[in-house]
Amino acid sequence: MPEAPRERPGGYTLLHSFAGHVRARPKPVFEAIDRRLRPPVGAESFYTADPAAFLVIAQGGWWYRGEYRIVPDERGSNIEHYIVNVAQTAHWLGPVTGRKVLKQAPLVFDRLLRQLRAELE
Repeated sequence: MPEAPRERPGGYTLLHSFAGHVRARPKPVFEAIDRRLRPPVGAESFYTADPAAFLVIAQGGWWYRGEYRIVPDERGSNIEHYIVNVAQTAHWLGPVTGRKVLKQAPLVFDRLLRQLRAELE
C-alpha cells in the first residue's frame, strides 16, 4: 500500500473539520483509529499512520483525503478530523462527486467517537 503524503498538495480545499474528546491516552486512541482505517494489503489507496505524531492520513480516489490527529490533553485525547479535497484537475467536481461522503461525515465521525469511548474509556 503506497504511503499518503504528509503534506497536503497545493490547491487543496478543506471541506469539513470535526473535533471530539475521548478520555483515553493518545497511543490507544491512535491504535484504534489505525485498526479501523488501515486498508487491506494490496489496496491502491494511499495511507500513512505515524504513531510518533499520532497522525493517520487516508487518501483515495482522485479527490478525497481524510486526516486524523490525536492531540493529548490532561484528561485524555482530542481527536481532530479533516476532510480535504485534493483534486488537482476539475477541483470543483470533488465536493459534487463526494456529496454522499460529505453528507454522512458528521454521523460517521460521531459513530467513531462513540465506538472509541465504548472501547477505551
